Amino acid sequence: EMALHFIERYGLMCLRCPSKFDLRRLCTATGSTALVRLGPATPDEMGHCDSVKVEEVGGRKVTIFSQNEAGGEGGCRLSTILLRASTSSTLADLERAIDDGVHAAKMACRDGRLVPGAGAAEMDLSVKIKNFADTCPGLDQYAVRAFARALEVVPRTLAENAGLDGSAVLAALGAAHANGNAMAGVDIEAAGTGRNGVDETTAVRDLLNTKSNAFRLAIDAALTVLRVDQIIMSKPAGGGKMKDARMG
Repeated sequence: EMALHFIERYGLMCLRCPSKFDLRRLCTATGSTALVRLGPATPDEMGHCDSVKVEEVGGRKVTIFSQNEAGGEGGCRLSTILLRASTSSTLADLERAIDDGVHAAKMACRDGRLVPGAGAAEMDLSVKIKNFADTCPGLDQYAVRAFARALEVVPRTLAENAGLDGSAVLAALGAAHANGNAMAGVDIEAAGTGRNGVDETTAVRDLLNTKSNAFRLAIDAALTVLRVDQIIMSKPAGGGKMKDARMG
């Protein structure tokens, strides 16, 4: 009560943050340091904020800390994206889209190498692996060809989701890559236009790190399944005793 008295007397703003996570975010947004001692803060521990106000969003009052374009003193490394939707499912889809975009930007900052998208990378790898299968003797070539066909699922799925003939697009795309055009990808806007569904120089780009991680995880999953040589089915213990008890 004494603290609230002096806060009210000198016109200070006081916020209660029961969550340690919210407290850390607030310190990051304002450039301040959370203190565990009862004493005055040093200039290095004090933060800065250009505007603090209370607004009502969706019938709930929230406190908004905002910085100007310069980011305040020392800059602000944190921002909040407010999502609003009519249904919970739409809101969940928006949240996943924002999360994917943020992680893609984060990964691009770490490793900016890109590869052709729209199924171009998968189709080019499939063609090269098929050519490698022709040099493999014995039964190994069938396994190599099966792996190459598995990579064709990505461009086929893109074509079918765009309303195109998956088999026709896959044949045209494979012919383009066989002729050395590594930039050819699926043209998802070709439906109803009379085009063959192949963009000779696609402008879509994918992160190399994302592609390599997807390939590695897919290969690990396939190898794990191949290592399973027997499946043991478990049954509830004591089944016979319960049956005998009912019969008695």
